[in-house]
Amino acid sequence: MSKTRFFSQYTKEATILLGRLIKLRRKNRRWSTSDLAQRVGISRVTLRKIESGDPGCSVGLVFEAASLVGVPLFNSDHTTLTTHLGRTAETLSLMPQTIRKSERDVDDDF
Repeated sequence: MSKTRFFSQYTKEATILLGRLIKLRRKNRRWSTSDLAQRVGISRVTLRKIESGDPGCSVGLVFEAASLVGVPLFNSDHTTLTTHLGRTAETLSLMPQTIRKSERDVDDDF
């Protein structure tokens, strides 16, 4: 029995928007669905799911399709993205490796 996954309205709208941007850029480049699917290494069916905003698609595949057609993700400047990756890695290295639920209740009623 498979578990049904529910996505927030924000997630649904964001995936639809990203899918439409990918489709728009693909069409602006005059690429068919076959052209882009082949470049990404996926089937046309998967590309149609991406372009329709299916939130169950692999984020890596969606990002690859977006990148190939020129949809900016985060920041189109590669050096800025690399800098953010480094800073995030530094910050994460300072955080605890595991997060455990507090065994005592916090009294935050001032």
